Amino acid sequence: MNLYLRLFLLNLLVRVRPKVDLWQGSRTTFRVLPNDLDVFRHLTNSRYLAFCDLGRLDLLIRAKYWAEVKRRNWFPVVTAQTITYRRSLTLWQKFDVQTRLVGFDDKHSYLEQTFLSRSGEIMARAVVQIRFLKRSGGSVLKEELLDAAGGSPVDLELPLWVKEWAESVRIAPNGEAA
Repeated sequence: MNLYLRLFLLNLLVRVRPKVDLWQGSRTTFRVLPNDLDVFRHLTNSRYLAFCDLGRLDLLIRAKYWAEVKRRNWFPVVTAQTITYRRSLTLWQKFDVQTRLVGFDDKHSYLEQTFLSRSGEIMARAVVQIRFLKRSGGSVLKEELLDAAGGSPVDLELPLWVKEWAESVRIAPNGEAA
């Protein structure tokens, strides 16, 4: 229930928060609540991924890309992700999720999401691979994504380590590592 409440609040707040540039990224502020904690009294690992979902949605809505995605009958799905934890987030602690587009390959978009304490210390970082799908069937191509965004003012050449990571986690149709 907590995440639905946060989703509802996010949808209200994006109306008054400043617009952002899709290519520059966004910062979304959260606070650790009691139901976000695990038995060790710090933010449970599954909540980090839920906050990543909310951070991505915040970026897409505030950049006005979400409306275009919906208009074209597309929807995003996470196809792979990795996260590294550096420091714990604890009860009542405020933090930001900084979301930025890292680049594209033929089928996927890649985002980096960094969890920052209020003092700017990096608490965790995730890399998320997303594929946009068409409700009519099939994947949205990189060229279509860029067209929907009005082109890209920046070079988003995918870093080599992200390419290698994506290849290393790919699953072949027969279920084996690709």
